[in-house]
Amino acid sequence: MSSNPTPGLARFNAASDRAARAALHEACASEAWGNHLLAHRPYATTEALYAASDAAMAELTPADLAEAMAGHPPIGRPTPGDATSSREQRGMSDADADLKAEMLELNLAYQKKFGHVFLVCATGLTGEQLRDAARNRVDNTPEQEREIVRTELGKINRIRLGRLVEDAADPADAAEGATP
Repeated sequence: MSSNPTPGLARFNAASDRAARAALHEACASEAWGNHLLAHRPYATTEALYAASDAAMAELTPADLAEAMAGHPPIGRPTPGDATSSREQRGMSDADADLKAEMLELNLAYQKKFGHVFLVCATGLTGEQLRDAARNRVDNTPEQEREIVRTELGKINRIRLGRLVEDAADPADAAEGATP
């Protein structure tokens, strides 16, 4: 990989702390994660940014994970007007009514047991795959689930960071509603 950052990564590196923080918050609602990434700017490569994200994910406390999960809508119910959650959950958009109803029931059972939304990297998954993931995970222990959530959140963050640094838009624009 080149030692020169991509134009999008160069813009992220050069953005004000305020603009970069806002763009990072769009990628992940954990303040600790965002602070970690800000503290390590500038990044020479996208891989270096991903490595910093992975390191920050490994350090998140249960409270930090809860803060990050609070930024994610339930599977099958993307936030209205949020292009990112709609794109990521596209697999549920064409699901039939029965599958959507089952996913709602699974989301509620999961949330009742664990106290937070069912979090999975939904990008590229079908409605059936999302349902099966929820079915398989609802019987996990809270400890197992916390580590699965950490892994899934890390995948989501990498996808969103990739979009942020590949996007031609300024990081401040991403924070104001453009899709990161």
